[in-house]
Amino acid sequence: MSSKAHTALVELREDLDGDVFAPWDPGYDEARAVFNARIDRRPAVIAQCAHEADVVRAVRFGRELDLNIAVRGGGHSVAGMGTNDTGLVVDLRRMHGVTVDPVAEAVRVEGGATTGHLDRAAQPYGLATTGARASTTGVAGCVLGGGSGWLERSCGVAADNLLGVELITARGDRIHASTDENPELFWALHGGGGNFGIATALTLKLYEVPEFALALVHYLPEHAREAVRTYREVIGTGPLEAAGAVIRQSGPPASLVPSSPDLGPLCSVLLTYAGSWEDLRKLAEPLLALPHEAEVVTALPYADAQCLLDQPPGLRHHGSAEYLSAAPDDFVDAFCALADSLPVPMGTRQTLFPLGGAVADAPDDHVVPYRDATWAVHPFAGWADPADDERCVEWVRDVRTAVRPWSTGAVHLNFVGDEGRDRVRAGLGPQNMWRLGAVKRRYDPDNVFRFNHNIKPV
Repeated sequence: MSSKAHTALVELREDLDGDVFAPWDPGYDEARAVFNARIDRRPAVIAQCAHEADVVRAVRFGRELDLNIAVRGGGHSVAGMGTNDTGLVVDLRRMHGVTVDPVAEAVRVEGGATTGHLDRAAQPYGLATTGARASTTGVAGCVLGGGSGWLERSCGVAADNLLGVELITARGDRIHASTDENPELFWALHGGGGNFGIATALTLKLYEVPEFALALVHYLPEHAREAVRTYREVIGTGPLEAAGAVIRQSGPPASLVPSSPDLGPLCSVLLTYAGSWEDLRKLAEPLLALPHEAEVVTALPYADAQCLLDQPPGLRHHGSAEYLSAAPDDFVDAFCALADSLPVPMGTRQTLFPLGGAVADAPDDHVVPYRDATWAVHPFAGWADPADDERCVEWVRDVRTAVRPWSTGAVHLNFVGDEGRDRVRAGLGPQNMWRLGAVKRRYDPDNVFRFNHNIKPV
C-alpha cells in the first residue's frame, strides 16, 4: 500500500462513525461475504457506513484513490454486484432504519434496509407495499431494479410505488429525486438500478393490507399438469389481490411438508391473497379438489409470508428468468416436463409467477419493459457443493431455452446475473437505452457505479 493510500485509510477510519475493514482486519472475511457463496471477492476496503455523511466520505475516499466502487445493500445479487476485488465496497447494512407515516400511507426506508425491515415496520399499521419475495433482500436494490413481489398484481411493481430517492452522486453530492426534483433522474431510477448514485433512503407508497392469507398445495408429478392448468384458471378469473406461484422443487422442504417421505420433484402451488382467509379458501377450492399430498390454508401476517421462500445462508446460487406472452397448454406441458431434470441439491426450484393487473397498468414511459408479459418463469438453483456448479448453472440455462418459444424477450434484471449486454438491453427496454445513457452521463459521467447491470454514459 502506498503512503498516500495508507494516510487516506487512516483518515477514513477516523472520520467514519461506521466501521472500516481492510484485508488484515479481524472481521474482514465476515464483512466481505455476500448471499451467493459462489462469490469470493476481496475488496481493498469495506466502509460500513452508519449514516449519509459516512457515505459521502466513503465515496470521496474512493474517488481520491481511484478505486472501483461497489455498493452493498442487502447483498442478494446473484452476480455479486455488491462487492469487487481490490476496490472499495460502500456497505449500507448499518443504515436500515424504516419510518412509517400511516396518515400519508408512505414509508421512508434507509438504503441498507431489507424487505424484512420494511414489512415488520409497516405491519402494525395494516400497511404494506410490493417487496421482494425473500425477507433478506435489500429494499433499495429491489425497488431501483423494478421489484417483483406477491402484491404486484394489485399494487404494481416495487418501482411503481417510488415517491422519492435521496442519492449520493459519484462526486459525493447529496441530491433528491422525485416528480418535482430532478424528474429525469427520478424516471431513470424506476428500473435503472444503482447506475446513477448511492440511494441512502427511499420513500415508498403504502397500501392497506390488514389481512393476508395463503394456500400451499403439494401435488405428485403425475398431477402437475392439471394443477398448473387449474392454477392458471384461478388466477385468470380471480381478483388482482390473488397471486402466488407454481414451484417445482427438487425435494419437499421440511418446513412446507412436515414428516414427508421423499416424494420426488413435487409440484407445489402457492396461492397468495391480500385479503381474508375465508375468501382465500373459496378461491382455492378448485386446487384443493385435485388429488394432492399435503395442504396448508391459513391466514398469515404479510411479513411472515414474505419469509416463505427465504434461503439459508452459505449456499451457492445461480438464477435467471424468462417473461412470457402467455401460458397455453403446450407451455404447461414443457414446464412440467422440465422437472425431470431438476438437480438434486437443496434449494433448487423452477418457479412460475403470474403477472397482469397493476403490473401492466403503469405509464408507458416507465423503464420496466416486461409490462405486457402475463407470466414469468424463474429457475433458481441453490446448492452447497462446488462440484455441482456446472450442472446447476447449465440447468438454469436449459430451463430458459425450453420456455423461450413463449418469451416476450423482456426480462426483470433483478432475477438475473451477468448475462451480457443484450440481456441488459432486454431488462431496460431497447427504446430506453439512449435516454438512460444521457441520465448516466449527467450524474455519473465516469461510470464510477459500474458494478451493476451497467448503463454506459452516452
